[in-house]
Amino acid sequence: MHPFASYVLRNYYKATGWNEDNLFTNLTRSSDAILDFNVPKGLHLSISKSPNALFKTTYSMNAMPSLNGSVGYIFTSCDLNVKNSGDVRFKDMVERFRVYDQPRRPEGKGEEWLAGERVDTRDYLMYGRLYIPTGRLDALYSTRLSANLQGIVAAISDPPSPLSAQANVSNLMLSLQHDVGKWCTEYTYSAEDSMWGIKALHNFGRIAGSGNAADSSQTPTRVGLKRIDEEDAVEGGLRGRLSAGAEIYLSAKEKSAGVSTGIRFSTIPEAKTPSTGGSTSIIIPPQPPTTITALFNPMLGHLSGAYSARVSPDLALSSRFDFNVYSYESEWTMGAEYWLRRDNDPDSELSSPAVESSKKRIHGVVKARASTNNDVAILWEGRMRNMLISLGVIADFSSQSRVKPIRAMGMELAYFSSDDSVS
Repeated sequence: MHPFASYVLRNYYKATGWNEDNLFTNLTRSSDAILDFNVPKGLHLSISKSPNALFKTTYSMNAMPSLNGSVGYIFTSCDLNVKNSGDVRFKDMVERFRVYDQPRRPEGKGEEWLAGERVDTRDYLMYGRLYIPTGRLDALYSTRLSANLQGIVAAISDPPSPLSAQANVSNLMLSLQHDVGKWCTEYTYSAEDSMWGIKALHNFGRIAGSGNAADSSQTPTRVGLKRIDEEDAVEGGLRGRLSAGAEIYLSAKEKSAGVSTGIRFSTIPEAKTPSTGGSTSIIIPPQPPTTITALFNPMLGHLSGAYSARVSPDLALSSRFDFNVYSYESEWTMGAEYWLRRDNDPDSELSSPAVESSKKRIHGVVKARASTNNDVAILWEGRMRNMLISLGVIADFSSQSRVKPIRAMGMELAYFSSDDSVS
C-alpha cells in the first residue's frame, strides 16, 4: 500500500504533467509489484488530513514490536485533487502490474499573465517528516525547472542516540531529471559516500504526441487501408515497444565504481474507444498485456530476467530468474496478483462476461510469491468502509527454520480525508 505521502507525490507529478515512469530506475516496476511487494511488520496506523488543496498533514504510529510514531507535512504550489480513503480509486493506492502508456514528452506549464505582465512561476512540492522519539528528520523538495527538467533534493538527518551504537546516517541527495520523451537522463549525487551517478533510458519507436499520423496501435485503421511504412502482422508474436538504458556510478569516498544495463519489452496497452451509442465499449486486445525485462551488472556478475503478463482481467503472473556468473548462485521467484471484485451493478445493461468483469468494483487484491530459497509471502490489501487495510505474512520453509517458519507478519491501517475533494 502506498503511504499517503507517496500518493500525494504521484498526484503532484500527474498535475504537473511529469512522467515518472520514463526513468531507468523504474524499468522493472511491473515485475517488482508482484515479486518484491512489501509486507507490513507489526501493527501500523496512519491518519492523514487534507484541509485544502495545497496543504496536507499525516500522522503515523507503530504499536508493535516497538512504540514509535511520526508527524509529516506536505505543501504544494498547485492544487491537487486528493480523494478520501473511502472513495479513492483503489488501484491508485497499491503498487500493481501495469503496462505503461506510450512515452510522451512532458507537458510544460502554460504562460501566466497579470496586468499585461508575464508572471510565470515554478511548481514545487515540499515534504517533511519528524520521527518520534528518535528525532530523525526526512525532507524532500521537488520543483520543475523547465518543461523537460525537474530537480529533487532529499535529506535525512538522524542524530546519534546514546542508546544505540549505530553511526550517524545523515545524508543529502540531489537528483536532476531531464525527459524529452524519446530519451530520459537522470544525474544523481549522494553526499554520504560522495557518489555520482548517471542514468539514461532510450525508447525505440515513436512517442506519444510526436505529430505524426496516429499509430495503428493507438487508433484503429480502416479496413483495406494500409500505410506505406506499415508492415504485415506476424502471427504468433507479441507487438509492442522496446526500451533500453544503463547507469554508471562512481564513489569518490569509497574509490569504487559500477555500471549496469537493462532492457524492457512492453506490449501495447489495450485501447478503449467510445461506441456510437455513447456508451464505452472495450476492445479486448489480441495479445495479453506483457512486460519482459533483463538486467545485467558486469562488475558484480549479476544477471536478472523477468517475465510478467496479465492472463485474465483479474489475474497477473510474474516469474524472475537471478543468476551470478561468478559464484553460480541462482534464484527463481514466482508470483501472482489477483484482484477481488464486488457484484455488478444490477442496472448495468452489459452482457459480455469480459466487459461485466471489468465493470465490477474492485475492493481488494491478493498477492503471493515463492522462491527457490524457500521464502513464501502472502499479502492482502483491501478496503473496509473508509479504511484501507493491508495484512500479510512472510514464511521461511528452509531446514533451518522449520521450528518457527513465520519470519514476519503484520497489519497496516490507513485513513485519510480531504475537505476539498473533487468528484
